[in-house]
Amino acid sequence: MHKTTSPRTLLLLAGLTFAAAGASAADTVAISFSHHDWELACDNTRTCRAAGYQSDDAELPVSVLLTRKAGAGEAVSGQLRIDLGRDEARLPAQLNLAMTVNGQGQGTVVVPKDQLRADLSPAQVSALLASLTRQSRIEWSTGELRWTLSDQGAAAVLLKMDDFQKRVGTQGALVRKGAAGEERVLPPLPAPVLQLGALAKARPDDARLARKPPAELLDALRDSLDGEQQAECNLLIETRDAEVALAVHRLTRSKLLVSSPCWLAAYNSGDGMWVVNDKPPYQPVLVTTAGTDFSAGVIGSVQKGRGIGDCWGHEEWAWDGRRFVQTLRSSSGLCKGFPGGAWDLPTRVMELRR
Repeated sequence: MHKTTSPRTLLLLAGLTFAAAGASAADTVAISFSHHDWELACDNTRTCRAAGYQSDDAELPVSVLLTRKAGAGEAVSGQLRIDLGRDEARLPAQLNLAMTVNGQGQGTVVVPKDQLRADLSPAQVSALLASLTRQSRIEWSTGELRWTLSDQGAAAVLLKMDDFQKRVGTQGALVRKGAAGEERVLPPLPAPVLQLGALAKARPDDARLARKPPAELLDALRDSLDGEQQAECNLLIETRDAEVALAVHRLTRSKLLVSSPCWLAAYNSGDGMWVVNDKPPYQPVLVTTAGTDFSAGVIGSVQKGRGIGDCWGHEEWAWDGRRFVQTLRSSSGLCKGFPGGAWDLPTRVMELRR
């Protein structure tokens, strides 16, 4: 179900699945994986993003994002993200953070206070990668403030990245290097393209259907749900027909998108969204039981990982003129104290054209 999420991670929308060599980006699945204070998300273009954070007992939130595209010879890029906690007001507009690894200086990272993130230099990324596979103390500091990155889980996550991109045993591997070249590593895939279908204009009957949906339609919506989906859509299952109101959007001359509240939790909610015929037989096709909005042909689902809003999951489905296609699946990362989440970690991406 989509009602609650582990306070440690928001990976329920990403699914632990694996890519097959030779597939297109449209049908290539992706992976998500987490271990201790590190996590990995590899999307359907075979780009991988590994994110590490502070340990749970650290005072100030810090995160590093390591990104690597698929293909031979691809370098790893790095970004730093920090949070200032209660010290924001007294700090200058630009922070010059000294980076150290096991007490050895690794230069300075300039972080604007209005962004709280910055790129790491190639040399700093190399120092990180060299230290993350063994016990290390990695810090950024200015004055009395100190941000400490946990190394717990990093080796497992970087190995999983190598394995997904087929780099294990090659000279370009991050963890288990070998003598082999990178001729056989997985090549990158372009993001698939989806042309959004044009939406038909609403009709007066659509509003009447929304205000007073016929019992035949409501029965069809309920019957379209399997056992697990019925549990996810208990509000529709348990609400009397006379009390149900639908949101209705016209898709084509004969097809509608209808939605009804499905579930409500402490800090999340989800609507069921179906494509139906505008006249009986309605023949509903369920898109999701966790929808939160619909605009310009795109269904969205945005869910908090926990109440303070430091981790989120996001999904989208777009109308191609015949059906809704999932075009986005993403997480903001582990629940580690960053307002709105630390990063965008997609496992499915697609380019939309209007």
